[in-house]
Amino acid sequence: MTTAISPTINPARHTSKKAGSWLVLLLAGVFEIGYALCVAGSKGFTVLGWSISAFIFFLLTLFCLSVALKSIDVGIGYAVWAGIGAVGAAILAPVFFDEVLTPIRALWLAVVIGGVVWLKLADSAKLQRNPEEATVAEPTR
Repeated sequence: MTTAISPTINPARHTSKKAGSWLVLLLAGVFEIGYALCVAGSKGFTVLGWSISAFIFFLLTLFCLSVALKSIDVGIGYAVWAGIGAVGAAILAPVFFDEVLTPIRALWLAVVIGGVVWLKLADSAKLQRNPEEATVAEPTR
């Protein structure tokens, strides 16, 4: 007789690993903002300082994104990462460059932020159904 040993999943450990992945994804988003701003400042990679900074931020954001995607679904993780980068760059671009954040742009950025928040909530352990707890209704006779 062969006995198969299946690993048990410790819910507390799984939750903390997932929370850590979300923090790394947030960090990846911050690096993405830095990358976007540095690319804009490099003026087509013709300004050396901005270009080197863009390259460093590029490596950091991809590294953090790849670490985060070990535990977060790629569709959710990528959308959140891109949303953080887009919103952050749009908010900070007027600070660093001659750009304007109009009320209509701010409205649509708020929509993006709302979408990112809902994606995070959709990945919440409380909202996901545990397959072990799922029951199949038996047909009535």
